[in-house]
This record gives sequence, C-alpha cells and structure tokens, in this order.
Amino acid sequence: MSAALRFSSRMNIKFNNVTKKYGIIVAVSQITFEVKSGEFVFIAGPSGAGKTTLLRLILSQTKPTSGTLEIGNVDLGQSKKHQLEKIRKKIGVIYQDYQLIPDKTIEENIALALDIVSYPKKNLHHQIDEVIRKVNLTTRRFLYPSQLSGGELQRASLARALAIDPAIILADEPTGNLDLENTWRLIKLLKDINQTTKTTIIMTTHNSDIIDSLDKRVIFLRDGMVEKEINHQQKQ
Repeated sequence: MSAALRFSSRMNIKFNNVTKKYGIIVAVSQITFEVKSGEFVFIAGPSGAGKTTLLRLILSQTKPTSGTLEIGNVDLGQSKKHQLEKIRKKIGVIYQDYQLIPDKTIEENIALALDIVSYPKKNLHHQIDEVIRKVNLTTRRFLYPSQLSGGELQRASLARALAIDPAIILADEPTGNLDLENTWRLIKLLKDINQTTKTTIIMTTHNSDIIDSLDKRVIFLRDGMVEKEINHQQKQ
C-alpha cells in the first residue's frame, strides 16, 4: 500500500489472534473475530473481561502486543500516525460517563467534534441542526452539560458522535448511568441509526435485557478471551 491511505469500500473490522498485555497483565488474549460493515454487534461480559480494551484497540489508543487488527484494508499496527488519524475520524464514540466538555454548550461540544475532523465549514450549522434534531435535543442545544439530565447527556454524546458522519460507532456501556426509560430510548436510537444509515455499531454491555431485546450478534468475553458467540436470529 502506498503512503496515502486508501480505505476499503467496506470498513470491516478484523481481529486476528490479537493479544494485548499491560506489563504482566493480559487484557485480551488471542482474540479473533470480524465485524462486517453495517453490523450491530454486542460485546458482552463481566467487568474486567476485556470489553473496553477491544474498543481502545479499534480506536488505536493502544496497539496489539501480538496479532493483527485491520479496519478496511488497513493494518492498524503497521500504519503511520496520519493514517491512524484518518481512520479515527470515521469513528464516533459514546461513553458511559458522556465525556462532554463542561464549559461548552451542547452545540459547542458538537461543533468542536466537527472541527477536529475538519468538517466543511459551509455545512457546519446544517449538520449541527440535523443531529440535534435527530436526538430530540432542539430545546437544549444552548445549555451546558451540568444543566442536562443523564438521558439528555447521553443523547448529546450520541449527537456528537453522529455529527462526523461516522462509518463506525463505538458505544462503551452507554446505558450504565441511565434509568430504564432513557436506556430504552437510547437503544431505539442506536437501532434506528444502524438500520437507516447502515452505520456499524459495536456496543459493550453486561445488560442481558438489552441483548435479548435485539436480534443481534453477541460476542461474549471472559478473562480476556472470546467465550462464545451467539447470533439471536440463528436461534429462532
């Protein structure tokens, strides 16, 4: 491959025998699976199973100790910094603790995300309007994070992720701080986004009710290894 990054037309994610160690701690061990472009996949398992480490590897926040991880036709472990940055700009992330900047309004948080990915300025306001409308936060756009409820904060986090027109959304325990009503509202939003835009969604969770509510593939981790995989559609 030349120095210029060329994405595959389908941004599949491929783990091939990936192990990640932090000193003597093995966070994930010999992980092999593929997430195809447009899939909605749950990564499930107890705390410490390796779920967040997998997301950090996809985001190139850390690199495999051994094995290979590819997005599209790009081996993340062998790519240069500018190549990894280009891939990162195609990935939206929502976190359990939201990670919104407290001294910026919801609109300003979204605008900052767009600025980071060099989104065309002429389309900036339209894009902000569109994602705020999509998550039903029109009346909250000029408020600060401290003025929003937990459900509103998570929808704002989703709006920020959607704003960059991502090929992939990573959702790390996104319902962990939400009540029941807001949990299901967020799950419906993610399901609708996956169905309408074919955005790949990888969501970590230990909530079996959420997993059972959707006919999606589930990869179960335990002690850093893939314990089993289930495709709910195949069970019917």
